[in-house]
Amino acid sequence: MTTILAISNRKGGSGKSTTSVNLAAECGARGRRTLLVDLDTQGHAGLGFGIVPERDAPTAHHIFTSPDFDLQAAIRPTAFAGVSVAPADQLFDGMAVVDRSVSALQRCLRGPEIAARFDLVIVDTPPSLDMILVNALAAADGVLVPMIPHALSAEGVRQLARLFFRIATTVNSGLTVVGLLPVMLNVHTNHHRETMQDIAREFGIERVLTGIRTDIRLAEAFAARKPIRDYAPSSRGAADYALLTDELTAVWQADTAPASHAPS
Repeated sequence: MTTILAISNRKGGSGKSTTSVNLAAECGARGRRTLLVDLDTQGHAGLGFGIVPERDAPTAHHIFTSPDFDLQAAIRPTAFAGVSVAPADQLFDGMAVVDRSVSALQRCLRGPEIAARFDLVIVDTPPSLDMILVNALAAADGVLVPMIPHALSAEGVRQLARLFFRIATTVNSGLTVVGLLPVMLNVHTNHHRETMQDIAREFGIERVLTGIRTDIRLAEAFAARKPIRDYAPSSRGAADYALLTDELTAVWQADTAPASHAPS
C-alpha cells in the first residue's frame, strides 16, 4: 500500500521544502517509487527538482479548484531516480476553491492509479492553518515535523500538535507523528540544545529524530535545483538526509511487520 507522509510545521522557514526534496530524492534513489506533491504556493519543493509549471499547466492545487481533476495530469517526471513531482500553483487563490471538503486530497492520493505508480507520496504542506493543510493531514498516514531549534519554531510545533489532535480524533484516526526533525542544528549552541531538550520532554524523546546539521551546501543545492545527494554527495547534509531515510525506513518496516504471537 502507498504510504502518504505529510511534511508540516505551522512556522514558515522551518526546512519543510528542503526536507521534502531531499527525503524524496533519497527514497527514490533507494528504489522506492516516490511522488512529491507540492501544496505550498511558494513552489519550492518543485523548484528543488527543477520543476516549474508553465502558465495554466495542471498543478497539485487543481485538486481543489477543478471538480473531478485527475492528479496524474499534473505529475511530472524528474531527472532524478525514482522521483516524480506534482508542482504547486504559485498563483493559487483560496477564493477559487470549489471542493472545500477535508477529503479532496485523500480521494486523489488513495485512488488506484496512484497506488499502482507509487510506493511513497510526500506532501509538502503550507504553513498556514487552512483547508489545504487540513486536507494533507486528513490524507496522510504520518506527519514529519521539521523544526529549527529555537523558540518560534517550537511554538509552530505546538500549534501543529493541536491541529494534529483535532484531525486524528475526528477524520483520520490512523494519523501518526513519524517524528520531530531538528534542522539547521548546531549541537554546540546552547539554545539549540535547550530547545530540543524542552521538545523532548514535552513530546517524548522517542519522537525526536537525529536531525540535520547546518550546511550551506543545502542552500547551494536548492539554487542549483538539485537534491543534496546529487549536488554534494560527500557533504554533511547528504549524510544527514541519508540517516533520516534510514530512521524513517525503520519506522515504516516496524509499522508493516506482522504482529508476533506468544506460543500457547
